Amino acid sequence: MSTKAPNPVDKYVGSRVRMRRIMLGMSQEKLGEALGLTFQQVQKYEKGTNRVGASRIQQISEILQVPVSFLFEGGPSGTASAEGFSEGTSPAYVSDFLATSEGLALTRAFTRINDAKLRRSIVELVEQIAVREGPDKR
Repeated sequence: MSTKAPNPVDKYVGSRVRMRRIMLGMSQEKLGEALGLTFQQVQKYEKGTNRVGASRIQQISEILQVPVSFLFEGGPSGTASAEGFSEGTSPAYVSDFLATSEGLALTRAFTRINDAKLRRSIVELVEQIAVREGPDKR
């Protein structure tokens, strides 16, 4: 019996749900309760192993306080992109980074720094460290 690989769109939408849930400091249990589901079902949505229906996507976007489009931004598309649709979307590595606990923690801490010069210095420091670590792996 072969297991079917998750659809890339389902996987991507799930990762966006996870990223936003973590950004809000919400547990899988809390999201599950709000949806009337178990945390295991939320886990399956986030991994892309179970598809999320249209009404459930609407419900999730309301709970996570984002427009439905947020869950699809920058994701894979089964068709050629519509004119202007992909403009302004982040590269996949940005959402991948934000979906990690380190990326989220760094982003949260960085956005709390009010001094623009200090923020710029931090960016320059990280860029210098990255250059020493090796070539760009994107």
